[in-house]
Amino acid sequence: MHYQRFIVVREAIGRQAAVAHATSVPATWQQLTEDARIEIADVDSRAGLRELVTDPSISNIAPAMPVRLIAPLAGSGIGLDPPGATWGLQVCGVLESPFDGAGVRVAVLDTGIDGKHPAFANLRIVERDFSGDGDGDGNGHGSHCAGTLVGQPVQGRRIGVAPGVDALLVGKVLDRDGAGSTDQIYAGLLWALEEGANVISLSLGLDFPGLVKQLVQEQDVPPDLATSIALQGYRANIRLFDRLGALIRARSAFADGTVVVAAAGNESRRDINPEFEIAVAPPAAAEGMISVGALASAGPPHQGLVVADFSNTGPDLCAPGVDVLSVQAGGGLVALSGTSMATPHVAGLAALWAQRMRQRSGGIDAVHLASRLVGNARVGRLAAGFDASDTGTGLARAPLD
Repeated sequence: MHYQRFIVVREAIGRQAAVAHATSVPATWQQLTEDARIEIADVDSRAGLRELVTDPSISNIAPAMPVRLIAPLAGSGIGLDPPGATWGLQVCGVLESPFDGAGVRVAVLDTGIDGKHPAFANLRIVERDFSGDGDGDGNGHGSHCAGTLVGQPVQGRRIGVAPGVDALLVGKVLDRDGAGSTDQIYAGLLWALEEGANVISLSLGLDFPGLVKQLVQEQDVPPDLATSIALQGYRANIRLFDRLGALIRARSAFADGTVVVAAAGNESRRDINPEFEIAVAPPAAAEGMISVGALASAGPPHQGLVVADFSNTGPDLCAPGVDVLSVQAGGGLVALSGTSMATPHVAGLAALWAQRMRQRSGGIDAVHLASRLVGNARVGRLAAGFDASDTGTGLARAPLD
């Protein structure tokens, strides 16, 4: 037995009734989640797995796979930040925007948060641990991402895109080593939805090599078989992320909508070879996710932005992701680089667009919010000859009116 834990989507109506039910619309979000809910199932035998696979109420099943944070790179220390605010806030138009995220709930699913850091002193934080490590942030990655998204000014410098949000939901889905599993991610996503998150930020990815290694070293599976098993699990988890994305989009029919913003990944190596480009990695590659690439600057006035060497190709849009100054767990600020750093910029901008949408229409529609966010990206600051496959629709921008 190669997997002991599975994530399943259980359709309360059963497969036989699914076609007939597809034309009807559930009356409430509660009814929708009852009709299709995600559960965790522990399996200790082949017979137990067979029972799951043949259960007519289960429409999707995927083995729990390892997940890791999209590891950041150290900043170069070249000093990109203007006085008073980080360079990312400047180029995304945040300083000119009349919005600050007020009335919007955002979630960061990562390694937790250093809630005692001055950047979070005036925020209402709701924490939930899915890693088993307890609250707090022994890694620092989650705190850095949260700082860019909602952090208050530190040492006289503004670092947060949306410091006025109504609440910050912190789902600790990765441990102090930056490791977790897909069942923790799904649990964290569902928790954030139940808590009313309008924007969810994910800077993590499926660890395909880690699963192969685990099967070979811990379960003595031959490498070829381990690769096949991991690939099967990889595909199944992408389908499950797609299914969850559909549930999230359907939620807009019953409540304020939710958008999920996810890092494209740092596996490309354009510094070695311009053709060494890796496609967007899951969960950012799943249907319904807004995938984010990283941009680099040569310095003020921050014109001629280029895709970061490490940024995976094929994102929906991009944001500053090199030498991003934000929270250092334990105190102070630190500059890091990665699509992990670009993602909370876009998640924060989504909060600003959500605030604008609520003020004008009284609610937040997820489809329209995603369209506003992606459709209002601009290419004016990008270097001549940029490749749209690397940058998507361009540099994410804040609403200005």
